[in-house]
Amino acid sequence: MSRKYYSHRTGKNPDASRFDLPIFVKLFKAVYLEFLKNDYFYAKYEAVSGKLGADIEAQMFLDIRKSDLYPIEEKCNNYSEDDLFDVIEFLYDCVSKHIHGYDGWDDYEDYYDTLAGQQEFRERINQLLCDYREGYELSENGEILEFPEQGLEELVLAELPPYDPENVEQRVQSAILKFRRSRSSLDGKRDAVRDLVDVLEFLRPQIKKVVFKKDEDDLFNIANNFGIRHHKDAQQQDYDKAIFYSWIFYYYLASIHACLKLIKKAKSQSP
Repeated sequence: MSRKYYSHRTGKNPDASRFDLPIFVKLFKAVYLEFLKNDYFYAKYEAVSGKLGADIEAQMFLDIRKSDLYPIEEKCNNYSEDDLFDVIEFLYDCVSKHIHGYDGWDDYEDYYDTLAGQQEFRERINQLLCDYREGYELSENGEILEFPEQGLEELVLAELPPYDPENVEQRVQSAILKFRRSRSSLDGKRDAVRDLVDVLEFLRPQIKKVVFKKDEDDLFNIANNFGIRHHKDAQQQDYDKAIFYSWIFYYYLASIHACLKLIKKAKSQSP
């Protein structure tokens, strides 16, 4: 869908904003068959194998470690969400675009463009994923990730002020990726929050210089008192972790941005 039509834009079509798994499967099947018809999966399993009829089913089992997923156009109607996401990531690894005539088995890379095929496949799949349930996307690395919460997209995508690539910027990006990968894993989300707290702990000596003592303590009290970093009897555990982890993740991500800006400002003003 290249753009949103009238009833979707105006909110008059209640079925237009989000769709469920059966509808998603139906739309995915149409996209898959289109790419299959246009030989976007030919190079990986025909040319590479050196013979027609490469055993795609066996390769899918080896890569995904699930049986009964192939033929995709027949089996996809019974896919679970996890099955479908596995297959989408698998197809992303397989797709390549036919760029000109091919008459033999040698040097197939000269006739197929993997990056172009992946880009086209990703764009088409993301048109579906963005409107599926809470919203997802297929990344350039071929991983299906959760959308950031509505209104917080800019925070997730914003670049941090340069400080310490290994101990700050890279760790924050790793935490963001871990959080967005953790579609149904509360442990994964908690680990991502903990990773952000570790970055704040690394920055703590500098944070002490730019914020009040109470504000500094508050940054860490949440993690310490709600079972993020430690495991103690006095910690609160009776809360909705899915909601809490999401809130605290974005809170800490925003805090890191703010603290780095304050640290940078203080350094620029020091004699």
